[in-house]
Amino acid sequence: MNSEQERALIERDIAEFLKRHQEKELLRFVTVGSVDDGKSTLIGRLLHDTHGIYEDQLNAVRRASKQEGADIDFSLVTDGLRAEREQGITIDVAYRYFATEKRKLIIADTPGHVQYTRNMATGASTAHVAITLIDARLGVLQQSRRHAFIASLLGIPELTVCVNKMDLVGFDRAVFVQIQKEFGAFCGKLGFTGITFIPVSALGGDNVVARSTRAPWYDGPTLLQHLETVPLPTVQEDDAFRYPVQLVLRPNLGYRAFAGQLASGRVRKGDRVMVLPSKKTTTVAGIDSFEGELAAAFAPMSVALRLEDEIDVSRGDMLVHPERAPEVKKRFAAMLVWMSERPLDLEKSYFLKHATQLVRAEVEGVEHAVDMEHLDPVEAKHLELNDIGKVVVSCHKPLFFDPYRVCRATGAFVLIDPISNNTVAAGMIQAESAGAAKDTGAAQLGPHSLVSRGERRERLEQTGAIVWLTGLPGAGKTELAYAIERRLFDLSRVAVVVDPDDGVTTGGGPRGGSPPHAPELASRFADAGLVAIFAFASPLASDRDAVKESVGAERFFEVHVATPIERCKERDQRGSYDALHGPLEYEPPDAFAARASLAENDVDTLARELVDVLLPRITR
Repeated sequence: MNSEQERALIERDIAEFLKRHQEKELLRFVTVGSVDDGKSTLIGRLLHDTHGIYEDQLNAVRRASKQEGADIDFSLVTDGLRAEREQGITIDVAYRYFATEKRKLIIADTPGHVQYTRNMATGASTAHVAITLIDARLGVLQQSRRHAFIASLLGIPELTVCVNKMDLVGFDRAVFVQIQKEFGAFCGKLGFTGITFIPVSALGGDNVVARSTRAPWYDGPTLLQHLETVPLPTVQEDDAFRYPVQLVLRPNLGYRAFAGQLASGRVRKGDRVMVLPSKKTTTVAGIDSFEGELAAAFAPMSVALRLEDEIDVSRGDMLVHPERAPEVKKRFAAMLVWMSERPLDLEKSYFLKHATQLVRAEVEGVEHAVDMEHLDPVEAKHLELNDIGKVVVSCHKPLFFDPYRVCRATGAFVLIDPISNNTVAAGMIQAESAGAAKDTGAAQLGPHSLVSRGERRERLEQTGAIVWLTGLPGAGKTELAYAIERRLFDLSRVAVVVDPDDGVTTGGGPRGGSPPHAPELASRFADAGLVAIFAFASPLASDRDAVKESVGAERFFEVHVATPIERCKERDQRGSYDALHGPLEYEPPDAFAARASLAENDVDTLARELVDVLLPRITR
């Protein structure tokens, strides 16, 4: 049916036209490529030549066009932001909808700049086809390879390569063949199910909608013909059934169903299903939709399932066929696209959104990042804005997932900052990883705070540290500790004193020994960003070493309060030197950050000197 026939049908039977339109297949495609390769111009030309632009929009584009000798600057059809028009580049992702006789199509026009990788990943995440443009004059660039890699990473099955600006090389077939050979060899390693090359001139419209007379040697489809015929992913009979529960429906006492969208596979009335994570099994009693009850449903339909048995099912659970269950793990490997201005913080806990489930999760470590120039894995300890890397994720509750390449819906997730509620990363679960191959059924890390060390450091303007005052009983540790606290407070620092008599610790005795939980307590204080001043005698070097190991050498500030024993005995008020307690055993430190003695200086002077040494360590 051509456009004239469609108009006639609209005038004669609008209901029939809408019915046919509704039955058309929907294709989503994304355009990617290097800067100035002509992505926006190609989309503008495609929309214009398929009559997909409203008259008022076309007039607005004509008024905004500044290209010399051109009535319409087709790139402005999608570059809708003022900032984009002023710079002549695409910044945001522009979505456009249009329809042809055979299909409905949604276009995502994405930026080509490296710094907008996150925008490109967002626009490509739901696409069936990726159209990458290569400037015929420049050939294959690193950015061309980068965009193809990201498209394959996101699981886009079909890649269409438009070799643009062929008019500027005289539609030379040899140029086209060379690019086809070089880029085809690279893309062949990326796992696309199909790769199609088309020589085009977006500005002139050659091989976009109409076949070009300037390239008689090309006998393949035009871009529009290709988009109308490229195979779409279909539901296969052997696809595993995945149904994340979104909502429990209970409008009255006689009806109870579970609403959601099929992520994969199909389900029939009477099927035996299993609920995850409980692993309870039951039978599908009915499948309800807006139109009424169905005998079967398949992805991506949204339906409500009624179950035979009254078993506990809630939002975040997943219904599957027992014989085709997904992986159920708390720990897995994933490729991560980092989208936040703040870099990945390995000490911070994030919210992980997967299907209909929201769980706490941490990134245990970065296995490697991807060099965006050469696409090689490179060593990395963290990820920054627009970085892509392989990581190991640890969740506080099990996820029910498939590898991303098997099922996008159950293999994808996003990380959310719990403080700002911003999405900071998009992840794709990998099939296997050496770092995540073993799963014990429990998270490998202890509970993580929602506030990281870096965020505390930024708020308090200091790094957490432990000031450990060690010395003989009566040396003046407690008095010095409170003087240091006062001095730090006067300098707008946050400090707290911990001594055997403050009620926080027990087991010190008259000689102020270290309690067994001192290492953990010290670590908690330091992680909270505080300067904790411990006033323990801690006579054994092994006890002090345990604390140092717990908090880390860079956060452990040991002060030997070396007041002479005669002076200590004079100051002692706890009977530490009585014969009743036996001989005093004390192992003085061999190495320490600072030394102090009340026999040589008063407490306030010592506190000022010690704080002067400490400050550079907690404010660096």
